[in-house]
Amino acid sequence: MVNKSYLHLWRIAMIAMLSAVGTVLMFFTIKLPFMPSFLSLDFSDFPALLASFSLGPLSGVAVCFFKNLIHLFFTSTAGVGELSNFLLGTLFVLPAGLIYRRHKGRGSALLASLVGALAMAAGGVLTNYFIVYPLYGQIGMPTEAILGMYQTILPSIQNLWQALLVFNLPFTFGKGLCSVLLTFLIYKKISPILRGKAA
Repeated sequence: MVNKSYLHLWRIAMIAMLSAVGTVLMFFTIKLPFMPSFLSLDFSDFPALLASFSLGPLSGVAVCFFKNLIHLFFTSTAGVGELSNFLLGTLFVLPAGLIYRRHKGRGSALLASLVGALAMAAGGVLTNYFIVYPLYGQIGMPTEAILGMYQTILPSIQNLWQALLVFNLPFTFGKGLCSVLLTFLIYKKISPILRGKAA
């Protein structure tokens, strides 16, 4: 029988490793021509989802926290981008991990991931409107300037709510689906290692 102290240390090591991977992935972003320049695709939530499924939902949140904490040393947004990434990541991996913990299985994992992606997309509209974009205004990017970036791509956009629903909601959901796909491709193969069962 595996010693509980060993499993605890292994969990800490896996959270640290997945946080490091997540931090590295934050530097590899993809700019999409049909999105404002401040919305870029990255896969840094993928390690957090792995942690949430294999080690528990709080471990997934821990990966979200530590990868953004490390990335603060390289921030270009005075920490606002990292706060947004943490909030969105938590909205994604926490519900996904909670559902999967109660109902294990491939079908449940898919449902949990989709619920998490939807929560991230819907919650992201609220966090951006009430928290993130006002904070950007405090560091020199007023709401009018942000709205103008949306209107450059789609002039018919009238206000920030509309911009978030038209652009951010589907973008964030699609970003979540990318992490879901990556997780389903490799989770079964590496989950024993992440859980310390094959170490």
